[in-house]
Amino acid sequence: MNNNKTTCKSRITRREFIGAAASLAAFTIVPRDVLGGPGHTPPSDKLNIAVIGVGGKGFDNVRNSGDQNIVALCDVDDHLAAEAFRMFPKAARYRDYRRMLDKEKSVDAVVVSTPNHTHIPASVMAMRLGEHVYCEKPLGNNVHEVRVATQVAEETGAVTQMGNSVHSGMNYRGVAKMIKEGIIGEVREVHCWCEKAWAPGDRPPPMAAPSHLDWNLWLGPAPERPYHSCYHPKAWRNWWDFGAGRLGDMGCHILDLPFMALDLKYSTTVSADGPGPAHPESAPPWMICKWTFPKRGDLPPVELTWYDGDRRTPMHRQYEIPVWLPEDLGTIFVGSKGMLVAGYRYFKLYPEEKYKGVRLAKVPRLHSHFMEWTEACKTNDPKRPGTHFGYSGPLTEAVLLGTVAFRTVKKIEWNAEKLEITNDPEANRFIRRTNRKGWEI
Repeated sequence: MNNNKTTCKSRITRREFIGAAASLAAFTIVPRDVLGGPGHTPPSDKLNIAVIGVGGKGFDNVRNSGDQNIVALCDVDDHLAAEAFRMFPKAARYRDYRRMLDKEKSVDAVVVSTPNHTHIPASVMAMRLGEHVYCEKPLGNNVHEVRVATQVAEETGAVTQMGNSVHSGMNYRGVAKMIKEGIIGEVREVHCWCEKAWAPGDRPPPMAAPSHLDWNLWLGPAPERPYHSCYHPKAWRNWWDFGAGRLGDMGCHILDLPFMALDLKYSTTVSADGPGPAHPESAPPWMICKWTFPKRGDLPPVELTWYDGDRRTPMHRQYEIPVWLPEDLGTIFVGSKGMLVAGYRYFKLYPEEKYKGVRLAKVPRLHSHFMEWTEACKTNDPKRPGTHFGYSGPLTEAVLLGTVAFRTVKKIEWNAEKLEITNDPEANRFIRRTNRKGWEI
């Protein structure tokens, strides 16, 4: 890696130059759409973007970046990367993102779409080199590295965004506004659920890695283990070394709504239930987690519960809420005056008679979650993206603490300031891990 001050200084200067140019553009007399037509992006306004992980979800992010200058693409699997390579034949190609970030001096912003365990090492390296970062959810694989990324984003002034795009949707923002405005009164209790989960598994026997995959680079910071097709390209989410089960996969989408609506940040206790004992290698087929959050200014304490797999919130039965809602996931806010049930694209208020005719709160329309980030990059506005790391870091920490509580099989008392489980020092082994040499943060 090359983290010398000269490189960092030169890249920050370029970033500041783009921000200054975008700010000056706001004062031009002739609007951009007059010169280039609606949606036209002049070359001078484009970011130089590098994408790490360009297959699967990464390919979506490559396409989202297509109206900017894609200068470099990186993936450890040549087969998964093939379509992105064909789409942008002029972009430099890499397998090792560390080499790419060292070599590509013109990069303004980096998109990280790898499996969870390499999110933070890539993001932190990019930010320290003076580059903005868009990183897929969840931000990281353990609480410590997520906190490091949050701090580095603050220190460097990088414009960041976590890839939970539903946050920018009209429904989530409208529901959050309704809760903030007190439509159901004071909220002290929230329930979130997601149907699907995966069964645990033992470590499989070794297989020979295919020639189109660099298995060592895929492992990155994770402990060494032989290749098997059950890890790559899709099933890595169920293994603790690489992912965090269903809660890790969906928690940053679904818990995002109560975090946004209730200004949640750091919990004080976390407990979890599931089929035991916890498997040392992989996540469970179902889990129920419970977080307690303290008062936030005038807002009361909140108890937040998560259900996945075949579990269902008792609120469905207690309040006769249909189990089969428009989506197989959702959030129930229990207020002093009523209840609000919401998913990605729907919401419903209870009791129905009381709230008949109430519509979703009006909020400004955003172009897209990704575009919110690129526009903020051009004006050097770190707080503009809705899920900048200052917001999505604590959200991801909560998600990961849920898995820690399950693995320790006890209620965790959490000191967020010290990043420490205070009632079980042994459980702190799950808060951080030592990365393999060459992948430190």
